[in-house]
Amino acid sequence: MRLIFLGAPGAGKGTQAEKISEYLNIPTISTGNIIREALKSGTEMGLKAKSYMDAGNLVPDEIVIGIIQERLAKPDCQEGFILDGFPRTIPQAEALDRMGIIIDRVIDLDVADEVITQRVSGRRVCEACGNSYHIAYKKPNVDGVCDACGGTLVQRKDDQPDTVLERLRVYHEQTEPLKGYYEKQGKLISVKGQNEVAETTALVKAAIEA
Repeated sequence: MRLIFLGAPGAGKGTQAEKISEYLNIPTISTGNIIREALKSGTEMGLKAKSYMDAGNLVPDEIVIGIIQERLAKPDCQEGFILDGFPRTIPQAEALDRMGIIIDRVIDLDVADEVITQRVSGRRVCEACGNSYHIAYKKPNVDGVCDACGGTLVQRKDDQPDTVLERLRVYHEQTEPLKGYYEKQGKLISVKGQNEVAETTALVKAAIEA
């Protein structure tokens, strides 16, 4: 099965992609990971991407698409795959179609912006060991102190409300139109994100098997 996972930053898309990857025994293709792999292995597209990254520029669509194409040609993708983080825009989706890649289903994880903002901005991470907490859902025994090592808990810049809201704005502007694109193709399935990961996973499995 060939799947695309859509969802706003903080909706839990990556976690669900991993769960379904294990369930179906197919690889999850994350754009960030495969670009790093291409850089490490020194593929033609990887070297092109490196030249842009070294200059502090965004990697152009045509190079990202080339790296995706290289990855999907590998043997472990022949029985299916999950795309997580690609496509991000309609032009990228159109490029995927031109490659002849047939997508079976597009799973959209639907979580309200205010819920995402609460989830993400409430995260706290230990400066010393990296353990993660939440001010509402996973509180430490002592406020601001890591249970595991006694380190100081901090809020990462990426988790600050202003940063979260900006990422959501970009998502709604650039990526959310993909829902309409795939709905027209009859491939979009919307899954309401739940508070518990396992409950969301059960709904995703049901959507895939429907």
